[in-house]
Amino acid sequence: MILIADGGSTKVDWILLNSKRKEVSRVKTYGLNPSVIEKKELLNIILGANQLIEIKKEVSEVHFYGAGCGTKKPVQILRDVMKSVFVNAGINISEDMLGAVYASSRKKPAIVCILGTGSNSCYFDGFKIKPSTPSLGYTIMDEASGNYFGKILLKHFFYKKMPGNISENFKNEFNLDVDTVKRNLYRESNPAMYLASFAKFMFDYKESKYIQEIIKNGFQKFFEYRVLPFDKDKNTPIYFIGSIAFYFKDILEQVALDNNLIITDVIQRPIDRLVEYHQNLT
Repeated sequence: MILIADGGSTKVDWILLNSKRKEVSRVKTYGLNPSVIEKKELLNIILGANQLIEIKKEVSEVHFYGAGCGTKKPVQILRDVMKSVFVNAGINISEDMLGAVYASSRKKPAIVCILGTGSNSCYFDGFKIKPSTPSLGYTIMDEASGNYFGKILLKHFFYKKMPGNISENFKNEFNLDVDTVKRNLYRESNPAMYLASFAKFMFDYKESKYIQEIIKNGFQKFFEYRVLPFDKDKNTPIYFIGSIAFYFKDILEQVALDNNLIITDVIQRPIDRLVEYHQNLT
């Protein structure tokens, strides 16, 4: 059996294929970002997924495409964890950008962008991924990501910059006790995921001018830092992956046009197309 996984910092989508590469089952787990989550917790997340544990000895291949898997050390950490569980499997771990490329451009030249819990981009020339810059994560980068917008919402709430009705609903939806917020930001294991949890609030207020302005400004920063440096014209296909891009597609497309570019496609969840890519391998 073959396991295909699309791993973000918040969640992982797993699909199990049989020996004929037909889908058998689907599983969701918490995120497995080895750059921010300790090895023991990574293992516990997998061990907590009964559907995975029940078939662990039957799995012959694992293809994991994940956030935080762009450098050697975290990749090795996650590989060791996977190998301790799927003892009979060959373990293949790649960064989420490669999975995004396979799910969108299918190995054809394109700019491919991710707007999830974090954000990233690359130019794929048909052979190799070329990032615009190394990703340094949520503290100083990740423009237009879930954690980026979550930070803005939190700051606006505490600085009293939110419109009154939105502020009141924001307070009712989340535990905004100062000590609780600070503990999650500075003591818990995955602050990026915590910050991104606030961004979901924007989906319910997407018609609000306040939210639209925040989104538009964030998308423009993403283009400035993560798309325009590739110096490609409007004939270059551009793909976006992730819920932030999907739910605010209209604003994203307008920002692209403002920068004289055209978005080819926006894909909310890449896992299905990623599986199709593997099913079509010979």
